[in-house]
Amino acid sequence: MRAAGHRSTVAHAIAWLLGALLLLFLAVPIILLVAFGAAGVGDAIHDPDTIAALETTFFTATSATLIAALCGTPIAYALSRVSFRGRSVIAAIVDLPLLIPHPVAGIAILLLVSRDTAFGSALLDMGLRVVGTPAGIVAAMLFVSAPLYISAAREAFARVDKQFEFVARTLGDTPWTAFRRVTLPLARRGLASAAIVTWARAVSEFGAVVVLAYNPKVVSVLSYDRFTTGGLAQALPIAATLVLVSIVPLIALRALRYDRSNEAVS
Repeated sequence: MRAAGHRSTVAHAIAWLLGALLLLFLAVPIILLVAFGAAGVGDAIHDPDTIAALETTFFTATSATLIAALCGTPIAYALSRVSFRGRSVIAAIVDLPLLIPHPVAGIAILLLVSRDTAFGSALLDMGLRVVGTPAGIVAAMLFVSAPLYISAAREAFARVDKQFEFVARTLGDTPWTAFRRVTLPLARRGLASAAIVTWARAVSEFGAVVVLAYNPKVVSVLSYDRFTTGGLAQALPIAATLVLVSIVPLIALRALRYDRSNEAVS
């Protein structure tokens, strides 16, 4: 028994050590990046190129998030509530972009919207150019981040008790009215969390964006451009700025989860 207890203690210590090593591996590079790049953040945010990249990043990421929420919410609700033929196929299609390398995702979108394709040519005829424009950036961000929104929104709807919808229907509400007055308010925090995660993912995207629109530059592309042209010293302030921007949605997520836990306690 003593030997078994000793082995258990050793295994427990090894498990904690391995976990601590992984946490250090995740935390230390970010800490070093912020520490070494923080000195140049002040100059970076006054640099016209950085300001333009930040504006482009915020605009395109917000646009991609709004489109994901508008178009993805019905999909998430259907996957959560409705049984229909082909449901698993749709779920697989939604999840597929998460498994594709992001430069490959950019190439796949390029095959749809480039001027050499029927769809891309039709868009050009309507005066809409995607490649090399903010529209291309939005398309890339939407492709890689929308699955995260749908997945999180689906979980938010799944947490809402179906009985509330049933009661609303028995009181005379239509399915849409029950959704708008009952389900949507009850799922709002989960949907807000989904939108925040989607926005954060869109902001950090590089691989798909750089294929579709190297210019105008978003912050991730500008950081890479500075690294390739000026080395690590030039890239550090931009990279540190992007890390600091990424902290904002993390704080928002923690605030939402804190409010939700307080509601559960009360």
